[in-house]
Amino acid sequence: MTGGGAAAAASQAYGEAWYWDERYRKEAGPFDWYQKYPALAPLLRLYVAPHHRLLLVGCGNSVFGENMIDDGYQDVVNVDISSVVIEQMKKKYHDKPQLKYMKMDVKNMSDFESGSFDAVIDKGTLDSLMCGQNSQENATKMLEEVNRILKENGVYTLITYGDPSYRLRLLKDMENWTVKLHVIERWEKSSNQNKWELTKPLPLDDDSTSVVALLGPKPDVHYIYVCVKGNGGASAGSKVGEAAN
Repeated sequence: MTGGGAAAAASQAYGEAWYWDERYRKEAGPFDWYQKYPALAPLLRLYVAPHHRLLLVGCGNSVFGENMIDDGYQDVVNVDISSVVIEQMKKKYHDKPQLKYMKMDVKNMSDFESGSFDAVIDKGTLDSLMCGQNSQENATKMLEEVNRILKENGVYTLITYGDPSYRLRLLKDMENWTVKLHVIERWEKSSNQNKWELTKPLPLDDDSTSVVALLGPKPDVHYIYVCVKGNGGASAGSKVGEAAN
């Protein structure tokens, strides 16, 4: 198999437990996909309060949850499809009761009651499903489960490579979600100044032309979709920000 063929085969396996079990046996970690917590913290504080019950999907061996606990968050549940990495993380954080780890498929989170989380954070898990077979069906199953377990006015934060032309319709298919879009540069810049203001949402229209006009073609950013469940979505960020202060 050529290098390109091997990469394509690997990406198609991103939604499979066996792929991640094998990977985590070989890679001790830790590794954070896309962005690390300090870069995202100012935005998360707008929408997620320290007392909220949080779910990190596709946690892998990331230190994201540990960083959140160190920053004052009190209840962070982590799930992953790999039993190998979940056992690794349970051992690593056995002395941190604020961090919980469970093996779970995000397409079926029936172990969680409906309306049991204030926030769900996703760094690349939806993207991994979109790389595999039956991508649309599997992504929809995941988003329906996220919607089910979120409380009213709960927040799903998706950090992704997918620009609005690829992700917005999928997200807006969820009933009663208010979607805001933020962006962050993919890599640290030597100037220490981001071109885009992380905490300020971009104007977002149905066909994403406003985003293309603002960012230009193929911008070097990660897209952050903040999806608030329920009719109070438009003001959710400001309320959490006030509560956290």
